[in-house]
Amino acid sequence: MMTDKKVWLITGAGRGLGLDITKAVLAAGHAVVATGRNQEKVAQAIGEADDLLVLTLDITKPAEAEAAVKAAVERFGRLDVLVNNAANFYAGFFEELSSEQVNQQLATGLIGPMNVTRAVLPVLRRQRSGQIITISSMAGLVGFEFGSAYAAAKFGLEGWMRSLLVEVAPFGIAAITVNPGFFRTELLTEESTNFAEHHLADYDERRTGQEAFYKGYNGQQSGDPTKLAQALLTISDAAKPPRRFLAGADMLGAAEQVLVDLQADIDAYRELSGSLAYNEPVASIGN
Repeated sequence: MMTDKKVWLITGAGRGLGLDITKAVLAAGHAVVATGRNQEKVAQAIGEADDLLVLTLDITKPAEAEAAVKAAVERFGRLDVLVNNAANFYAGFFEELSSEQVNQQLATGLIGPMNVTRAVLPVLRRQRSGQIITISSMAGLVGFEFGSAYAAAKFGLEGWMRSLLVEVAPFGIAAITVNPGFFRTELLTEESTNFAEHHLADYDERRTGQEAFYKGYNGQQSGDPTKLAQALLTISDAAKPPRRFLAGADMLGAAEQVLVDLQADIDAYRELSGSLAYNEPVASIGN
């Protein structure tokens, strides 16, 4: 194997952004382990290619993650880049989302990437090299109406990845969080988006507007996923990959607003926040 060729494992590789990443990585001359819940559909979507291994992987099942990593190493001898891409979207007001829907959102959006990363890390540690690229979202930095469960999963990813990067850095492993804005992927299609099961009258008017927005916005997003796929190749090849990559002009604007809002929160209660230190009691001195 050429020294500049990397082996990428990509989840959710059969459609949307995952498919674009897979095609870009193959075109760049790297090897790809392309995974998805339906192996046949993934293979059909990608087509035939050299240095391609297509595997079944439901990221909510740890045993399947372990089996996929084992098969990847048996085929290619190593792994260099994991892309945690597979995702879904449970849209709805929190009070209308069922506990089962929230659990499913967290299972795929947060626990799933953890399952795959846990399976990959022993390989990367042995190699003392590798990258974990996890696709977060604008919702990982900004909470938004009608997206509480999705944002919960993405905010969870943020905390996990920020902690993980410190834990694995001594082994030569980079942990990179990617925050895309609105890209023209397949996240808003019926196959990936699910709406709240329960309806409460107080939310009727707002729910109608929100559902209409998301259904109508599919295919209208400003970001180009093929360009994002190329951007991931660029940051992966960087001498010092970033801890975080903000993808899209809309994402840059949202992140800048987060900084403004955070600074305002700091300043509004700076005096009170700084006054909360524990005061040791002064010992009395007897005569």
